[in-house]
Amino acid sequence: MSNTTLGVVVGNRGFFPGHLCETGRKTIMSVLEKQGIKPILLASDATKHGAVESLADAQKCADLLKAHRDEIDGVLVTLPNFGDERAIANTLRWAGLNVPVLVQAFNDDAAKMTILNRRDSFCGKMSACNNLKQYGVKYSLTTLHTCDPTGPEFAADLQRFVSTCKIVKKLKNARIGAIGARPAAFNTVRFSEKLLEATGITVETLDLSEVLGRIKRLGDSDKDVQEKLAAIKAYTKTDGVSADSLMRMAKLGLVIDRYVADCQLSATAIQCWTSLEEFYGVTPCTLMSMMSNNLLPSACETDIAGLVGMLILQAASGKPAALLDWNNNYGTDPNKGVVFHCSNLPKEFFIDQRMDFQEIIAGTVGKENAFGTIVGRVTPGPFTYCRVSTDDANGCVAAYYGEGRFTEDRLDTYGGYGVVEVPALQDLLGFICRNGFEHHVAATKANVVAAIDDALTNYLGWNTYHHVG
Repeated sequence: MSNTTLGVVVGNRGFFPGHLCETGRKTIMSVLEKQGIKPILLASDATKHGAVESLADAQKCADLLKAHRDEIDGVLVTLPNFGDERAIANTLRWAGLNVPVLVQAFNDDAAKMTILNRRDSFCGKMSACNNLKQYGVKYSLTTLHTCDPTGPEFAADLQRFVSTCKIVKKLKNARIGAIGARPAAFNTVRFSEKLLEATGITVETLDLSEVLGRIKRLGDSDKDVQEKLAAIKAYTKTDGVSADSLMRMAKLGLVIDRYVADCQLSATAIQCWTSLEEFYGVTPCTLMSMMSNNLLPSACETDIAGLVGMLILQAASGKPAALLDWNNNYGTDPNKGVVFHCSNLPKEFFIDQRMDFQEIIAGTVGKENAFGTIVGRVTPGPFTYCRVSTDDANGCVAAYYGEGRFTEDRLDTYGGYGVVEVPALQDLLGFICRNGFEHHVAATKANVVAAIDDALTNYLGWNTYHHVG
């Protein structure tokens, strides 16, 4: 959770014990410190116990949060006692941060229910949420209505909330590059730039002719070309790959790296099938794998909407994401299937991997023009999947997501592949087909679906489906 900053609003109400706000504030600060989260909150002497209760308190807190708006990823509203719902709502309205908000309420102790120690946070949380709803402030809830902030339940809630904040922040000002046109045979990857722009996602385009033109200006001995060549060789095994193919990859990779830096891009999607192979003589898969492994997701077949799914997963997990095909059944098990690409998967996905040629394309363009794929089997373990699509007919962005696991089942095949098990997989496949979703799906090797659901449904207002099974 490092590099996360949360604004903190401590609620107070004069009818209830103020000392609970003093101790509660200290507890929350300690919890955030242990989680590596930087808090922005009123000093303990700025108001009574550093909490918000009055109109003046709300203004002070709002001014503080506004002063740090560029740092703050989300806001934690904590209720050590009932809290003043108006002061909390006013604080968030006046701060105008437009970031996720988590509302947390302390447990009462059944042995301490006298006037001196009774919190009534259980009730106060409902009032606070009621006012936030009236004010149009979107917010998240803890798993338990009230909780001990030092307990494991709140630690998990905080982790989920931080992931939600990262997704919202990543998409709010995302800039993604479309390198090359959509392959003519892939109507499935059509998308609406305008619907993504309305979400905050900008698409920058670069024609392949410009890429190839820039490559022609590079010499084999150029320092940056040689550094890129060394990086490719350090990244994966290149036995059997010609020096000419590796040099072509290095130049292509350098041009893409410079484009990403110049346009300040968060991610890229690249035309592959089969223009680069026919007219340049390599596949871009290794270069895309390297970018995705370095948390700059890259998708093939210019699948921009699929790339957005990769961005979401990477932001939520802090780990690389891949774009895969829902590709094959696995025997007769209805809940198992094969996911595959030819492939550009990040190497963190693999048990072992190496560079090879793209066997499908090689049949058309020749093996010597198809080197550059990263091949191997995906390591067993949990994963979260996500597919984003622009629903042009209904004028909205749509998505589905869920969790499953890569299994230990063996498979003798090529490319980058894994056997997956997803609860009620047949129901999910039916949903995909009935609603016209694409065959591509993004995945990351972590369980982060709760954060994705909160971010896309609650804060972005997309048309979503969470597959539980």
